[in-house]
Amino acid sequence: MKPVLKMSVLAATILLAVGCQDEKAAETKPAEPAKVEQVAAEAAPATFATEDEKAAYAIGASLAQYLAANLDQQQELGLNLDRESVLAGVSDVFADKSRLTPEETQQALQDLDKRVSDIVEAKAKAEAEKTVKAGEEYRADFEKLEGVTKTESGLLYQVETAADGEKPAATDTVKVHYKGMLTDGTEFDSSYKRNQPATFPLNQVIPGWTEGVQLMPVGSKFKFVIPPELAYGAQANPTIPANSTLVFEVELLEIVKADKPATDAQTQ
Repeated sequence: MKPVLKMSVLAATILLAVGCQDEKAAETKPAEPAKVEQVAAEAAPATFATEDEKAAYAIGASLAQYLAANLDQQQELGLNLDRESVLAGVSDVFADKSRLTPEETQQALQDLDKRVSDIVEAKAKAEAEKTVKAGEEYRADFEKLEGVTKTESGLLYQVETAADGEKPAATDTVKVHYKGMLTDGTEFDSSYKRNQPATFPLNQVIPGWTEGVQLMPVGSKFKFVIPPELAYGAQANPTIPANSTLVFEVELLEIVKADKPATDAQTQ
């Protein structure tokens, strides 16, 4: 695998070099629009002498796309890793005239890894602090609304539809309809959109749900505002940032008894 990888990287480098050369040529000698259209019309489709040559080219093209995308990602982090320097490094090594020893190369890559890690960590910290602040402000405003109750744990809830049904215990299984949102209104989950209620043991969900749903009579609908420590805390996922305050609208449909096992169990 290693020899193939080295040659593929070289092929990718050549492709990048060609692209850079084309860009420079375009800068020094503007093309005539009519002439460009004529050349494009007359260009013949790519041909290869053998399947191996075509496969090799495809590997190189794929790696070139990867390298270009990777450099773009580094640029988004504020790092200026230009193509010319990447090409120079590869060309120099294959010409046996590298300006860095293997040890210096390794150290430079380790330093780059650390810089990237530090930048990502700083961005994550800043984002987490922003999320925490937004959650605190949202909870403070929500707590002032009429009919909002705050429990000892910090859970906030508001009764949207009252009912006189039975209340579940923490060990019960419940069937609910719900909608989950971030404090900015972004919806990350909804049983309504799936057109299917969710059924799950109440002691197997986030603490805010376990506590909150026990306050609900069957048939009622509550709005819960759950602080991070009663939700997912510092744990993040693709739809919920770390340290998020979560907002849920929950409708308790049924307490599922032991002789009526759930068939659509889900957890929050």
